[in-house]
Amino acid sequence: MTVSAGTSVSALFAGRHVSPTERAEIQSTRPRTVVPVTVNADIHAGANTWHALPAAQQPEWPDSEALRDVIAELASYPPLVFAGECDQLRSRLGAVARGEAFLLQGGDCAEAFDGVGADQIRNKLKTLLQMGAVLTYAASVPVVKVGRIAGQYSKPRSKPTETRDGVTLPVYRGDSVNGFEFTPESRTPDPERLKRMYHASASTLNLVRAFTTGGYADLRQVHAWNQDFVKSSPSGQRYEALAREIDNALSFMAACGIDPAEFRTVEFFSSHEALLLDYETALTRTDSRTGRLYDVSGHMVWIGERTRQLDGAHIEFASKISNPLGVKLGPGTTPAEALTYIERLDPDREPGRLTFIVRMGADKVRDKLPELVEKVSATGAQVAWICDPMHGNTFEAASGHKTRRFDDVLDEVKGFFEVHHGLGTHPGGIHVELTGDDVTECVGGGDEIFVDDLHQRYETACDPRLNRSQSLDLAFLVAEMYRGQ
Repeated sequence: MTVSAGTSVSALFAGRHVSPTERAEIQSTRPRTVVPVTVNADIHAGANTWHALPAAQQPEWPDSEALRDVIAELASYPPLVFAGECDQLRSRLGAVARGEAFLLQGGDCAEAFDGVGADQIRNKLKTLLQMGAVLTYAASVPVVKVGRIAGQYSKPRSKPTETRDGVTLPVYRGDSVNGFEFTPESRTPDPERLKRMYHASASTLNLVRAFTTGGYADLRQVHAWNQDFVKSSPSGQRYEALAREIDNALSFMAACGIDPAEFRTVEFFSSHEALLLDYETALTRTDSRTGRLYDVSGHMVWIGERTRQLDGAHIEFASKISNPLGVKLGPGTTPAEALTYIERLDPDREPGRLTFIVRMGADKVRDKLPELVEKVSATGAQVAWICDPMHGNTFEAASGHKTRRFDDVLDEVKGFFEVHHGLGTHPGGIHVELTGDDVTECVGGGDEIFVDDLHQRYETACDPRLNRSQSLDLAFLVAEMYRGQ
């Protein structure tokens, strides 16, 4: 089925076309119009109920007709992921919620179109595989691996504009919306970028699937994942010692005639913030097996701290899809809000459906988190509790660089574990912004990056990320906390 750019959503569902005059009247009351039509799914009005609600952090697209054309085209594209894969992840997260597994979720703060290359993708995946190996072996816990990858091209921002030298332009909202370069042409939101996001995500997922099933993720590669580490890196040396232990364990099992196929591949899922609702709705499909809606832009999507308004469009959209969902909870979250999220997003109380990703800050996590966990646990709801130790610990260095102290990141994770240990609940995982490259964006860590070093390789477009050495440091420390709880 095809739809012309001049067809409104309301007219589409009424089964008739409207004149340009009527369309203009509809547009005046509906600033964002999505055409939820695909060639491989039934038309379903349920994904569009958010239109009547305020939608925070949406770009001001200058050409609504161009946006409509793009959305109609996206709605005809194949799924990026499949409903069955989303169900599989929900099952794995159910184990996390029950205290039987640990979630490792990480990746770029904001992906970039020029970062869709084999080397960049492999380096991010390699870092997550190394962290997963550390946590699985050192903490003796199954690890669910989810990347902030293949869709994390959009970012919420604290201000809609940016001013430099007296010139004010729209703020950079991620490559899915506009460009990083500070020019009027670059900063003007362009809906054609939504198609580029789709294609970049498809390319990334294709390569990730090849890496994770084609031999690269085989546990016998634990040494190969470390070969390019600087030999003087303390985290690299520590990882190499662990890799030798894993080798010995695998050799022992092989000698006993045990060679599980699970060692040769790895389950790896994609996730991103469901920020741009036009894009997410265009990629929402009706599952032919169950008749339920799935957002097939990623296996798991989350709602951010800036868009989690209970009466807002993002929570409404999330309530209609069957993917595993995350909600970011900052220090201002009340127990009543947390309980309402459960009612809205997990009414059937299904373990694995809802993950609370808490981002309190190292100075607040011990004070703010206990009441939330207590009140939620008292209801019997089985949500997964995950620590985001990044977003509550950002500050601006004297050089003007946004950065984070590794010690603050670690302290928030420690506080997260302490709270759960004290309450007898399960610290379900970590959610971190990281890269597989040797950037200098966060200070501290085993290789000791100083504030004066930030300029050397400060490459992020938005928020500072842990480099691969700092990421491994964190994995070892988290494994020790988990084992010692």
